[in-house]
Amino acid sequence: MKILVVGKGGREHALALACSQSPLCTELYAAPGNPGMAQFAHCVEISDSDIDGLVAFAKEKAIDLTVVGPEATLALGIVDAFHDAGLKIFGPTKAATQVESSKDFAKKIMAKYDIPTAAYQTFDNEEDAWAYVQAQGAPIVVKEDGLKAGKGVTVCQTIDQAKEALDVAFAIEGNRVVIEECLVGFEFSLISLVHNDKVYPLEVAQDHKPVGDGDVGANTGGMGSYSPVKKITPALKEEALEKIIYPMAKAMVKEGVPFTGFLYGGLMETKDGVKTIEFNARFGDPEAEVILPRLESDFVQAMLDVMDDKPVDLKWTKQVSHGVVMASTNYPQSSTKGAVIEIPDDLNGYVYHMGTKMQDGLLVTDGGRVLMVTNMADTLEEAFKKTYEDVKRIQCSDLFYRHDIGKKDMD
Repeated sequence: MKILVVGKGGREHALALACSQSPLCTELYAAPGNPGMAQFAHCVEISDSDIDGLVAFAKEKAIDLTVVGPEATLALGIVDAFHDAGLKIFGPTKAATQVESSKDFAKKIMAKYDIPTAAYQTFDNEEDAWAYVQAQGAPIVVKEDGLKAGKGVTVCQTIDQAKEALDVAFAIEGNRVVIEECLVGFEFSLISLVHNDKVYPLEVAQDHKPVGDGDVGANTGGMGSYSPVKKITPALKEEALEKIIYPMAKAMVKEGVPFTGFLYGGLMETKDGVKTIEFNARFGDPEAEVILPRLESDFVQAMLDVMDDKPVDLKWTKQVSHGVVMASTNYPQSSTKGAVIEIPDDLNGYVYHMGTKMQDGLLVTDGGRVLMVTNMADTLEEAFKKTYEDVKRIQCSDLFYRHDIGKKDMD
């Protein structure tokens, strides 16, 4: 099969690497790809927002399967365009992508079908939103409604923080906000392969959203991850599937927006059971970089079987996967471009490229989150040690990282 992976970040690097390892894959393309993906795939200079260009390329090369990484590309309607062109693609339609592209859309479905989540209200003006915040008190969560690359969420510990978050949100014309109660508990990610009401759960991972050690500071796209998660027992995973993931897939069919692709459940174990923080319409990033390396069965075959309504057989290694994101100085407020990166050839593990490019023959920074360094080992403690040994050996003047990825789950 000829396979095309759309996107250029760490998630797409992980998706492409998993596809490249399938016996079904004879030729692999990435659009636009990155320097890491270029080591095993043909990178083509087509933007992941150029839907017409991607359709034309897939037709020209007779691509047998396209796998989409970025949520923004899905929200532009790439799946609808590929379907119209008679091309096979794994991902949700533009309408089904609303589960991520509109937080209000997702919350309305959860409320209608009794899917556990935080109490909320949606507002299109700051005056009413501020009155609601004052009535509810802090802590409280302010979420901008649309796609914000994982950064449009503010967990406000004080009323003043909430006011600041509202000021920022409503400075954008036409913006809406979802204001939620602040859930307390242990957060985890449960991603599933979904086609209509058929759901095939992957292994659980844990993302670390806040920028600083000890979960302090601004929310990011994710600063590191690991899988499996000891604190999420098989019973808890089953509760999450029965109460949240299966009902959501069925609800979307009933609502006339059936979902195909990677349905991401951002979940929390609370004192009142597992609840939903958010849904995403694509694989998690940085979760992809720690979940997919643990998959021992054929990733491409699994996606094909899901779409063809055939039984899906997923086999996993018992080893633990652990990864740390190296981000630009001042991320998430800003990013750096052009800082030279030196990666030794003899690291313990594997390095995914999230925001890099080649410039004058040198690898340089080109985004907020730049690299993700990952390792596999028999225990989380061992994988943790190997990853941080690798991180310390990568040279770049403009990168920082968290020092405690996975600490919460260690004995």
